[in-house]
Amino acid sequence: MASQVYHDYTGFTNVTSFSDAFNNFNQIESLNVFEKLWGSYYYYMGNDIFATGLLFFCVHELFYFGRCLPWFIIERIPYFDKYRIQETKLPSNQEQWECLKSVLTSHFLVEAFPIWFFHPLCKQIGISFQVPFPPITDILLQLTVFFVLEDAWHYWFHRGLHHGVFYKYIHKQHHRYAAPFGLAAEYAHPIEVALLGFGTVGIPIIWCIITKKLHLFTICVWIILRLFQAVDAHSGYEFPWSLHHFLPFWAGADHHDEHHHYFIGSYASSFRWWDFVLDTEAGPKGKQSREQKMKVQAEKKTQ
Repeated sequence: MASQVYHDYTGFTNVTSFSDAFNNFNQIESLNVFEKLWGSYYYYMGNDIFATGLLFFCVHELFYFGRCLPWFIIERIPYFDKYRIQETKLPSNQEQWECLKSVLTSHFLVEAFPIWFFHPLCKQIGISFQVPFPPITDILLQLTVFFVLEDAWHYWFHRGLHHGVFYKYIHKQHHRYAAPFGLAAEYAHPIEVALLGFGTVGIPIIWCIITKKLHLFTICVWIILRLFQAVDAHSGYEFPWSLHHFLPFWAGADHHDEHHHYFIGSYASSFRWWDFVLDTEAGPKGKQSREQKMKVQAEKKTQ
């Protein structure tokens, strides 16, 4: 079964290894190195459905646990304790192990199954996977849109999960750790995984249905960035070089750590504007801000 990753295989030699496939694509001067690697992978696999499923599953596992590993190491180096947001609460090895088992179970029994049906869906709605890739400007625009829309989705549904039976039977699992750590980013009830995960996967799908313009490579980059954001937000560490010091609207670990510490407020994933505008910032700073606004309003009424 020949891959449809490229439109013209004229001049290609027989392939018995990935190296052979890359040598074939390396002859196409119009492709950059990433496009050559992408094309070589699909051409070598020879089955686009299997190739996409394997690619996305491996990307998820590699970058999720790969991003968790530095935080796991940092937690065991005393020098970094001064940057720990909740200094007295460190996850034990037993807690880490229980969390790891739960996350792996979720990955293999909940998330793996739909991944293998992703390529037929992409083909149906027009998500391309061929080389060359779209222009970098298109990719950056789409990534920006995905971050903004996912943040809005996450805010409202996360906030909803803190009400009544939704918290008791679904979201409470994620709040097992009042002091979060990187590995706990995807420690959640399967319903929560599906509901909040739709913001990551569903938004690009809807974007493609509307615009008819999206590439699987863009989705790959988006998922990697989203994984990094989620793991870092649960890291439990605040550094002088943390991103929100340079981008004030970026949420970061200090924003989400207060959500776990106080169990309410700071619902957004990537940005701070929803919590700021709607007065749902968690912790002492959020409370002080709300009290100050109430004081100003009271003073205006008495004037």
